[in-house]
Amino acid sequence: MAQKKPLNIGVVGYGFMGRTHSNAYRQAPQFFDLPYRPVLKAICGRNEENARRFADTWGYEGYETDWRKLVERKDIDAIDICTPNDSHAEIAIAAAQAGKMVLCEKPLARTLDEARPMVEAVEKAGVANTVWYNYRRVPAVTLTKQLVDAGKLGKIFHYRANFLQDWTISADLPQGGAGLWRLDVAAAGSGVTGDLLAHCIDTALWINGPIERVCAMTETFVKQRKHNLTGKVEPVGIDDACAFLCRFRNGSLGLFESTRYARGHKALYTFEINGEKASVKWDLHDLHRLQYFHHGDESVVRGWRSIHVTDADQPYMKHWWVPGLQIGYEHTFIHQAADFLTNLGSGEPTSPTFREALESQAVCDAVLGSARSGGWESVGS
Repeated sequence: MAQKKPLNIGVVGYGFMGRTHSNAYRQAPQFFDLPYRPVLKAICGRNEENARRFADTWGYEGYETDWRKLVERKDIDAIDICTPNDSHAEIAIAAAQAGKMVLCEKPLARTLDEARPMVEAVEKAGVANTVWYNYRRVPAVTLTKQLVDAGKLGKIFHYRANFLQDWTISADLPQGGAGLWRLDVAAAGSGVTGDLLAHCIDTALWINGPIERVCAMTETFVKQRKHNLTGKVEPVGIDDACAFLCRFRNGSLGLFESTRYARGHKALYTFEINGEKASVKWDLHDLHRLQYFHHGDESVVRGWRSIHVTDADQPYMKHWWVPGLQIGYEHTFIHQAADFLTNLGSGEPTSPTFREALESQAVCDAVLGSARSGGWESVGS
């Protein structure tokens, strides 16, 4: 058997995403036949003790406490960015300039203006790049893309999606710092728009094509919170909730909603697509199932059917267990890691690339711009 070529990976950030990515690199070669063997070369985090502990837990060869040193290392092939949004651009640009492949957590950056130089940097350097919009790689979501592309739904009329949580309702919850940087506009750039709706938007663009115009409203329900870093009560600059209408280039209408104030919901991400021939709907809480209705079915049995996406001829599932046994959230990251390593061997880009993720960033910017102006906004680029 041919020796697999090693790919030395340096991950910046040891939080929630650092764990999901580390798990993906460890698991991918166990289940996928890959041309490259991922090597967990170094984890990077500001707290040395935490970085050392994380390295020991996940089997990294070493650690760094300064991402610049990690980028400069000659024994690192790829930099994976799992940090808060405000550092994505600086790390990605430096990594690309150093000739490293770059993988970046979503959203690409805080704003469209901040994201553009990132795209320019990876393209100028000619390095492989991707953004971790992992929900594309839920088998049922990938199957939806295949059904739409095959014309099974016919002309698309409606696309609607939501992403609902409830973890920020308490006014006593502070903002800023580890774990709560998503509530700090300086670190996050926006609230639910860039954090949650960005996922919905990316999936929609991938399945249904470009969005041309949006009309949005946002709300910040708790106006002030104590800041963990300053100890002072400061204004809250992020959006707690966002809803927007949109028009897709293909003529369909879109309806999107996200909030962290939906009591009882921890991570309810759903979408439904209505076409002239058929409709589909999906729910993250039941992620291995796709609900499907086709008007062409015989009338006496016409109705919504539940497709259990676990068979070997369905996306990704041949790499896992026997039919009927589902997989979970962590597998979406394993799929993306496997796709990235596979595509390195063929020279193909791994979608979404930085260039593709720029489109999601443009929609987010237009949504926030519309919420400020109170009117329709065109999506830039």
